[in-house]
Amino acid sequence: MFRHATTRLLGRSLRRRPFSSDVPAAQVADEAFVQAWRNTVPNLEPPKTPLSFMQTRPPTPSTIPSKLKVNFVLPYNSELWNKEVDMVIVPATTGQMGILPGHVATIAELQPGLLSVHEENSVKKYFVSGGFAFVHGNSIADIIAIEAVPIDQLDASAVQKGLAEFTQKLSSATTDLERAEAQIGVNVHSALNSALAG
Repeated sequence: MFRHATTRLLGRSLRRRPFSSDVPAAQVADEAFVQAWRNTVPNLEPPKTPLSFMQTRPPTPSTIPSKLKVNFVLPYNSELWNKEVDMVIVPATTGQMGILPGHVATIAELQPGLLSVHEENSVKKYFVSGGFAFVHGNSIADIIAIEAVPIDQLDASAVQKGLAEFTQKLSSATTDLERAEAQIGVNVHSALNSALAG
């Protein structure tokens, strides 16, 4: 019954609404919908449309800033918050992705691998198990990881031992579940090994 309610309330006006490419996007209330709702159901408040939850995009700076602001958070901790850095390299599923100031807005899924944060004279390296990187057009990057450990806190011998164990489990697996679990262990320990070598 409510499937086509907005189309019935607004008729063809939904199809004629122009596409906005303003930067920053102008916040426009969906007045036609609200008015049509009030004409149809005057004793009920109109529901909120997706447009009412959207915030305006931050303005794109006229010049590229010299620093990138990074927020690097985990479910239990905030590693970096509003930290100004020169560059961040993340292990995206499509390969290593460098993020510099002025980077185009992007969302990238992270795979297990090495994340490095480059400041003026130092590089801080982390092993991340996965997550997402959200790069905004205003030189802000939000990196959300499931788990992250500074590289200097990893034990290389434990990584080698884990890789050998999971490789053996993979070769002796008899069910699909055992193979999948062993393959995940091999992938993570291989990425850990590569991160320690790099």
